[in-house]
Amino acid sequence: MTQLPVSAVFAPLDDGSGRVEVVVRRLAEAIALGLVADGDQLPSELELAGALNVSTVTLRAALAALRERGLVETRRGRGGGTFVRGPADPSAARLRQRLRELSSSELREIGDYRAAIAGTAARLAALRASGENVQRLRQVVAKLEKATTMGERRRADGRFHIELAAAAQSVRLTRAEIDIQAEAGELLWLPYGEAVDPAEVVHSHTAVIDAVAARDAESARRLTEAHIDKGVQRLMEFHWRLVATAGGDDGGSTR
Repeated sequence: MTQLPVSAVFAPLDDGSGRVEVVVRRLAEAIALGLVADGDQLPSELELAGALNVSTVTLRAALAALRERGLVETRRGRGGGTFVRGPADPSAARLRQRLRELSSSELREIGDYRAAIAGTAARLAALRASGENVQRLRQVVAKLEKATTMGERRRADGRFHIELAAAAQSVRLTRAEIDIQAEAGELLWLPYGEAVDPAEVVHSHTAVIDAVAARDAESARRLTEAHIDKGVQRLMEFHWRLVATAGGDDGGSTR
């Protein structure tokens, strides 16, 4: 639990945000993104409550909610504790419906924010990344290349961007990237396999890693922003196709 992405998961919540639903969202995000993997044991209730800066009462209520959602299970006795249960792959039909309901302006906002965070992270990673950071990035891309399902690709791609933020040695950027991936990561991978060749994404990520390893901050930023802009444009095109197929209105979409 010492790597920066995981440290960001268990970083203290902002003052005044220690509500049960906030803790549930933080931990559910980490599970959905694979930052804590299926079968991993969470820290003890006392340790986790202290790390998140919430009361044990709040934490226990959050864990109960996660158990109801099937994301964790509690085992009693020796070797017991709270263990992660990885989520099932997302429903493509549900994601298409969600994408159909978004407006073009909302998709642009998501793209602009992603580019700002990820571009900055890539630039700083090129200046600050350790050899271990670069090695982890290459390992994540190797997992992406071997992935065969939408869920596996989504988690590997999300982990790449989170590890890139971690390579910038910034907890705040890492938390921001985790939040972005939790909000839009599933949607960003929905068109892949339908409109985008996953090998193209692997090639794009590899180019960013090479720029980071070469300490070429400007190239790392430019390549990352270009990758995100291209992905969002394709997502918007897919959104328009869904809206046209449904014969409906996207609630304010402008082409």
